[in-house]
Amino acid sequence: MQRMLQVAGNNCPCLIRVPSNDLVYIKQALDIGAAGIIVPQINNADETQAAVRAAKYPTLGNRGVGLARAHEYGISFTDYLANADSETCVVIQAETQGAIEHIDEIVAIKDVDAILIGPYDLSANLGYTGQIDHPEVVAAISKVEHACKQANVKLGYFGVNAETVLPYKEKGFTLLTIGVDSLFVLNSAQQLLDEMSA
Repeated sequence: MQRMLQVAGNNCPCLIRVPSNDLVYIKQALDIGAAGIIVPQINNADETQAAVRAAKYPTLGNRGVGLARAHEYGISFTDYLANADSETCVVIQAETQGAIEHIDEIVAIKDVDAILIGPYDLSANLGYTGQIDHPEVVAAISKVEHACKQANVKLGYFGVNAETVLPYKEKGFTLLTIGVDSLFVLNSAQQLLDEMSA
């Protein structure tokens, strides 16, 4: 992850999806220089609050203070600490039935910047694995959309291609994640094989 952030440089703020809602993972992601975190498998307001606190320094949170790449190993330590709490982005993934049931409480947590809908995990969690257009999945997504708009929280959506994501862009979703690196490689390889066998 650190190498990818180095390549992106300061002109392209990057978010890291941490493996779980864990203080250690969140601190590691932020200390190597991520502009924010995406936290998966959130179910309720308490878990949301824990994620936010892990991303903020005392007294707002419990993020550890130490020298790392984010602070240029001490060179910009004071400036970084002065601005980190207001500039660090916290994105919560809505991909469980618990998140849907408690979405109004989740979006009410201070310093939640966006909700990212993971439709595939959400469909599986609701009992309709892979059926992202199932009426119950669509209804759950609509519930998240309504709650976010009421709370003025940004909306995000993941899709494997532009076709699945564009309808959400048209609805005003602004955090759009498209594609999977392994599928990019697979599709390019398949295209090459098709061209060679034509």
